[in-house]
Parts: sequence; structure tokens; C-alpha cells
Amino acid sequence: MEADTEKNVPAPASAPASHRANHAAVAEDKLRRSLSPRQVQMIAIGGTIGTGLFLGTGKALATGGPASLLLCYSIVGAIVFVTMLCLGEMAAFVPVAGSFCTFSARYVDDAWGFALTWNYWFNDAVSTAADLVAIQLVLQYWTNTFPWYALGLIVWFLLVLANIINVRAYGEVEYWLCLLKVITIVIFIILGIAVNVGGNTSHEYIGARNWYLPGAPFVGGIGGFASVFVTASFAYGGTESIAITAGETRDPARQLPRVVKNVFWRILFFYILASLMIGLNVPYNYPNLNSKDTRTSPFTIAFQLAGSKVAGSFVNAVTLTSVVSAGNHALFAGSRLLYTLSVNGHAPKVFGRLTRFQVPWVAVLFTSFISGLLFGASFIGAGQLWTWLQNLVGVSNQLSWISIGIASLRFRAGLKAQGKEHLLPFRNWTYPAGPIIAVVLNIFIVLVQGWSCFSPRFSAVDFVSYYIELPVFASMFVMWKLIKRTKFKTASEMDLVTDVYTKDDIEPDEQGWAGRVKRIGGWLCF
Repeated sequence: MEADTEKNVPAPASAPASHRANHAAVAEDKLRRSLSPRQVQMIAIGGTIGTGLFLGTGKALATGGPASLLLCYSIVGAIVFVTMLCLGEMAAFVPVAGSFCTFSARYVDDAWGFALTWNYWFNDAVSTAADLVAIQLVLQYWTNTFPWYALGLIVWFLLVLANIINVRAYGEVEYWLCLLKVITIVIFIILGIAVNVGGNTSHEYIGARNWYLPGAPFVGGIGGFASVFVTASFAYGGTESIAITAGETRDPARQLPRVVKNVFWRILFFYILASLMIGLNVPYNYPNLNSKDTRTSPFTIAFQLAGSKVAGSFVNAVTLTSVVSAGNHALFAGSRLLYTLSVNGHAPKVFGRLTRFQVPWVAVLFTSFISGLLFGASFIGAGQLWTWLQNLVGVSNQLSWISIGIASLRFRAGLKAQGKEHLLPFRNWTYPAGPIIAVVLNIFIVLVQGWSCFSPRFSAVDFVSYYIELPVFASMFVMWKLIKRTKFKTASEMDLVTDVYTKDDIEPDEQGWAGRVKRIGGWLCF
């Protein structure tokens, strides 16, 4: 096993006392653990809900129809749930900011971890840019005269500020933005049912009428259906990045399993039920669902159908805040991964510099700078640019999910070989079938989702946006393997010591009525 030059660094003061006492091997666990259970739970529920759900569902409905929207979001949701169980098992055991990128390097191959971390860092930089671009699209609901760059630059500056002060500032901003999103989606689902049964401007029962429009329910045939997969992957993207907060979460061995268990209900309620309501109430040919320059959120349309222009403006405002929230989360995750790259020797050491609040400030500034450059390309047409960025991020997310499944299988093999399975704070109950099925399905989806760029005629730009990630990822893997001569990690030589938290590191629950109230409050995100 290769020597880890960071192993002898003492555990940070922010780590639990039991962990500092029992474990001397620390590589990445140097960030301040200031995120409270309340913040982590809410970020897990709503942190990555943004443009993919509020705007992406409109594009998916227009290109694939209501049936494709519901089926693709359900299939990808199932894959993401299994993937999160795999990730939760590893992140509870090794709760570091590098998360699944670190796991790929430790349990698969250092070259794989190198390629994946750079890929996912770029994913987060692109996601932040996509959210800044989406702000323009949402703003066009009210006006077309506001300068295209002004609001995006203002939000970009505020995101940098929230991420560079300290992690508590990020957590608090994200908590309230997530709470607003969650409340809005709950109201939308209730209102969607009311609109469907007659509570709309025409006072007519809609039912499944929009599923029987000419061309529906599968619009565009197999090409339309396949293209929705990348949109759904973009929407769910970032779910896995909640594990990146593990490096700054208090009592991670206890909190991360709780977060993972809530993912199922989040997927079912927020994504699948919302997709069903959108497909039932909004016709796939509604104007501006998918045009080059504009996007109209189907959430906003549903409130308009209920007969309230004011409510439509309110939902559009919430969509705007959700975009800011998703950008905030993407910038946080990207900066932490760039920090991880630096710590592991995969990027210049300057990106590992911390403020006195243990925030990787150089990584934050550089990630935000790249996002700003990508945002500057909006002059080509915000709607078109957003579609290309969405495709890039969607494929990048799928590569990450494939890597998580592979790392999970290798991780368990290593634990078994070294006799450490009993130390797991949380177990993935779908192992081994779950990760195997998730990996196979993800590979299949990655290959077929670009069908629409070949038919009815070949589109070179769309082809690049769907598939450019694959050769880039492979090239980075091969390059690092040749330069560093890395070796595939065998089960017996895997590093299952550095940064580890076991059952013994779980902080004891507070006893009595006060402890019970605190646990209930944590479950409710208060």
C-alpha cells in the first residue's frame, strides 16, 4: 500500500474527542465540523432541488411527453436511491470532503479517483454557471429589458461571499432557501390535484386529458424518451454531493445514515409526484416550455391555470431562489473537491489553503471564477446554453453514480478481506445486487440517451454535449495512470484506516425528555 504523507497529521480540533483519541491517521479530515444536524437534514432534502426540477421538467415534458417524464424520473430516482445507500455506507465510515471521489481513489485506483474528482469539480463549476444562466430564463417571466448579465453577476458575488465567510454561513443560507423550496413543492402538489379535478380557470376536469393529445404520451418516440434521461440525471444531480458535507458535519457517523434514509421519501414526493402532476396538468406543447431563448417553469404554469397571476409570480420568485440555492450548493461542493484534489496531490497545493475558519478560500475563488467565465457565454442564447450545460452536467452525474457503485463493491470486498465489516456504522441493505444493477443501468443510459442527436438528422453540437465527457474522463484516467504508474487496489491493501469513523465514534444521545425533543426536532429539521 502506498504511503500516505498526510497520515501522521493529528486529528483536527473540530473532530469528536473519541475520534481524536482513537484515530491518529488523518488525511482530509481538517475542515471545521460546523454544520448542524438541522442544516444537514434540510440540505439533504432540498439542497439540490433547483433548475433540474423547476425548469428541467418543462424541457423534458416538451421533448419526451408526460409518460417519458414520469417513467424516466422514476427510473433515475430508483438508481439514485440505491446509489445513495452505497454512498451512505462509505461516507458514514470515512466522512471526508472528498467523499465518493476519495473512495474511488482508495478502493479502485488512484487514477480513477483523479479523473473522477476533476470531472466532478468541473461538473460543479458548470452547475453553478447553469444556475446563473437559469436566472436569466426565470427573470424573463417578468421582463426582457433587464440586462442579461446584471442579476447573474449580483448573485455570483453573493454566492462567493456565502461560501468564503465560513461553513456555518453557507449552512444557514442553504437551510432557509431549502425550507422555502420544500414548502412551495408541497403547495404545488396540493394545488396540482385541485387544478386537475376542476379548480382551474376553465372550471373543467382535466384528468389524463393531456396524455391523449396528438403525439402524446411519448413525444418524439424512442429518441424523445431517451433524451429525458439526461434531463432527469441533471435534476437528480447533486443528491450524491450531500456526502461532501460529511467533511464538515457534526457526528457524521450518526447523521449521514439518517440523511440517506430520507432520500427515498424526497425522491418519491418531490420528484415523482411533482412529475406526475406536471404531466397531468400541463400540455407538452405549451408555449415556451423549450425554446432557444426562454423557459417557462411548469410550476409557474400550474399556478396560472389555478387562476392566479400573483401566485404565478410567487412561484417564479421561489424558482429564482431555488436556482440561487442550487448554485450555492454546487459552489460549496466544487470548492471542497478542489481542496481534496490539492490534499491528495492531484492539484497545486495552493488550493488547499484554509482561512482561520478552516474554509478553502483559494478553491472557492477559483471555482467561482471558472463558473463566471462559463456564465459569460450566455450571449449565444440563454436557453440554448442552458441545454448544453445541462447535458454536460447530466452525463457527469451519471459517471459519478457509476463510480460510486464500483467503489461500493470494492469497499465491501476490502472490508471482508480485512475483517472489518462489523465496524460499519451503517449498512447498504441492497448489497451486492443493488450496486451491480445501478452500475449496469447507468452505463446503458449513458450510451442511449443521446439518441435524439442522431435522429432525424445528426446534430454535432448536441452529440458533443452528450458524449464529450466520456473521452475526457477516459483520457484523464489513462494519463494519470501512465504518469504515476498507479495500480488497481487489491482488497487486502486498501486503506481502511485513514479518516475512519466506526460505531465507537458515534456520540452518545442526550438522555431524558430534552434528548427526545432534540431528536424529534432534528428529524423535522428544526
